[in-house]
Amino acid sequence: MITTAIRVARVGSAAELAAAVLMMLGFPCLMLAALVPSVPAFAAAAAVTYLADHYLHRKGSYLVNRLSKVRAGLSIRFLIRQLLLILLLARLSLADNLIYYGAIACFIAFYGLQAPHGALATLIRNRRRMPVATRNVDLASRIRIPDAPPRGLLHRSAEKMLHLDLAAVVGILVSAQLDSAVAGFTGIGVTLALGSGYVLALMRYVRGRKTPPSAEKVLAAVDDWLREYKPETVLYFSGSKDSAYQVNMWLETMEQLDSRPLIILRERVLLNNLAPTTVPVVCVPGGVHLMNMDLSTVRVALYAANVGKNIHMLRVPTMKHVFIGHGDSDKLASVNPFSKVYDEVWTAGRAGRDRYAIADVGVRDDDIVEVGRPQLASIQPWQCVPDRGEAADGRSPTVLYAPTWEGWDDNPGNTSILLAGENIVKKLVEADPPVRVLYKPHPFTGTRSPQAKAAHQRITALVEKAAAERAADARFTADSAALEQARAELTRIEARLAELSGTGGDKGDEAEATRDGLVDVHKHEEIARLRGEWDDAYWRTFPAWEHRVVTGAEPRLYDCFNVSDAMVSDISSVVSDFIASGKPYAVTDSAGLGVEEFRRQNTAVRAAVILSNSAAELGGLLDAVRDPAADPLAEDRGELKRYLLGPDEPTSIDQFNTAVANLAIKAETRNVGQESRAAAGAGESELANAVPVQRATATGETDRPA
Repeated sequence: MITTAIRVARVGSAAELAAAVLMMLGFPCLMLAALVPSVPAFAAAAAVTYLADHYLHRKGSYLVNRLSKVRAGLSIRFLIRQLLLILLLARLSLADNLIYYGAIACFIAFYGLQAPHGALATLIRNRRRMPVATRNVDLASRIRIPDAPPRGLLHRSAEKMLHLDLAAVVGILVSAQLDSAVAGFTGIGVTLALGSGYVLALMRYVRGRKTPPSAEKVLAAVDDWLREYKPETVLYFSGSKDSAYQVNMWLETMEQLDSRPLIILRERVLLNNLAPTTVPVVCVPGGVHLMNMDLSTVRVALYAANVGKNIHMLRVPTMKHVFIGHGDSDKLASVNPFSKVYDEVWTAGRAGRDRYAIADVGVRDDDIVEVGRPQLASIQPWQCVPDRGEAADGRSPTVLYAPTWEGWDDNPGNTSILLAGENIVKKLVEADPPVRVLYKPHPFTGTRSPQAKAAHQRITALVEKAAAERAADARFTADSAALEQARAELTRIEARLAELSGTGGDKGDEAEATRDGLVDVHKHEEIARLRGEWDDAYWRTFPAWEHRVVTGAEPRLYDCFNVSDAMVSDISSVVSDFIASGKPYAVTDSAGLGVEEFRRQNTAVRAAVILSNSAAELGGLLDAVRDPAADPLAEDRGELKRYLLGPDEPTSIDQFNTAVANLAIKAETRNVGQESRAAAGAGESELANAVPVQRATATGETDRPA
C-alpha cells in the first residue's frame, strides 16, 4: 500500500511521502489552531509545515514542483501561514495591540522585498548563462568572465529568502503567548534586516566587473577561437541527459583522430553529463547561434543519433555529413530511413551494408563505408574455462545477463526481462556445477513500462537472494584479507579520482565552468590510468563466486564483458559488441519467432544459443563455457565476428581515420569545384560586359540598333 502511495504521489521514498502528508495536514491544523485559538498548537503546526517543506525541497520532490501548478506554490504556502498568524492574533483579541499592526507591516514589507530579490536572482542567473558554453576552449584570454557568486546566494534562493520570515513568526508567537511586544518586534527587525541584506548582497553581481560579458562578445570570442583552432572533424550530438552515453562512447575515438576534432552539443544538460575528454567541446543551445558560427574549416561532420536538430548542421554544404550511430545491431533503428540524408553511412562490417540493402530504405550501397568499431579495442579475447567448471584462478565461470530495455512500444521482442528474465536468472543461479551471475540491465529499463520496472526489481531480488545464500554456503570461501586489501585499494583510488575530478568541491556556474574548462592533459592521463586500476580493484573487492547486480556508470559494460565467460542478452548492439570477445553467448527469442526465423531476421544471433522464454536451452550455453569441446558454435562465432565487425587488421581506429581522411578530400574537392565554377561564372560575366567595348575599340564603330 505504501509503495502504491509513493508511486501515485510521485515521491521517491516513504520519508518523502510522510513529509508530504505532514505538510498537507499541517495547514488545516494551522487554521484550526488559529480559530481555537491556541498559540502552542499553532507553533507546533507551523514547525511541522516549515520542516516538511524544507525537507521536500532539499530532496527535490516532484510533488513540491507540481504544487505550483495548482496555485499552491512556495510563496503561497508562506503567505497562507502568515495570514493565519494574523488571524491568530485577531482571535486572541490583540487586534488593537501594537504587535498586530507590526506583524501586518512586517509581512507587507517582507513581501515587498521579494520582488527585487527574485528579479536580481533571475537577472544574475540569466546573465551568467552563456549563449555558448565550452570545455577545453580558451576563452579566458579573449573575454573576461568573473567568478560566480557564492553558491549560498543563488542555490534555492527563493526558499532561503522566504524562510527568513521564521524570526518574525517566532517572535510574534512569543509576544502573543507572553503578552509582550518586545520579542515580536525583535523578530520583525531581524527578518527585515536579513531580507534587506540578502537583496543588497545580490546587487553586487549585477553591475561593474561582477557581470559577465554580453552574448555578442561571447559569440565573437568563440568565432575567434574557431578561426585560430581550425577544426576539421566535428562530432555533432543532440539529446536528453539519459542519451549522453551515446556521445560518450565516441570520445576516445575523437581523441585518436588524425585531424583536428571538435564536439558540438545542443543541450546544456549533455555538457553536464559528458565524460572527461581532451577534445574541445562547444555547447550551442540556440539554432541561430549555431548557424552563425564560423565552421568554414570543418570538412567532416559525424552524427551519433538521428534527431531533429541535426538539420541545423546538415544545411552546411561545405562539409560532408556521416551517420556513425551509437551501436550496430539488427534493431530497426540501425536502418532508419532518415539515414539517407547523410553523404555516407559508416557501419562496423559487411553486416551493416547488407542490412541497409535488405531494408531498402534509400541508402545507396556506394554511400556505405565499413570502418569497424573503434570502441571495442578494450574488449579482451576469451580464455577458455577448464573442463572442471572453474577458471584458472579458481573462480566459477561467470555469465553476464545484459538485457536491453522495453523500448517505445509493447513489442514482445524488445526485451527478455518481461517474459524470460526471471527464468534465465533462476536457471543460472541454480546451475550445477555452479556459475556466477552478473546482472547489468540497460539504463532505460523500467523508464516507460511499469511491468518492466517490476520485472527488473524481481530479477534484482533473485540475484541478491542467491548471493546471500551462496555466502552462507560452506562450499564457497573467501580470502578476507585479500578482500579487505582490495577494498582499501579501491577507497584510495576513489579518493584520488575525486580529488582529480573535483567532485567534492564547488563547480561554480556555467560561465565559470566555461572559463575554467581547460583540461589538464597530465591529470586526464592519470585519471584514465586510475580508472583502469579502479576496475581491477573493484572485481577483487568481493569473492569471485559472488552473484552481483551491476548498475550505474561504473563498472562499464565492456568491463563486465572482460570478467565474463558468456553472456545472455537480447537483440541490441550489446550482442554485436560482445561478439568481439569470441565468447559463447545466448540471445532470447522473446517474441517466439522460432529458431530458424529468429536467425533469419537477426544476423547477430547466427552463432548464438537461441533461448525460448522458458530458458530451457540455457544448458547448451553452460556446456560451451565449461568445455570448449562441447562448443559447436566456436567457428561460427569467428566468421560472424568478421562479418559484423570487420577484419582485425588494419585496426578499427586506422580504418576510421582513413574514412575521415577520404571524406575530407571529397569535401575539399567539392568546395574547390564550387569556387572554380563561381570564378568561371564571374569571368564569363565580365567578358560579356567587356565584348561590346572591345568591338568599338577595334573597329572604331559603336553598336547601335539595326
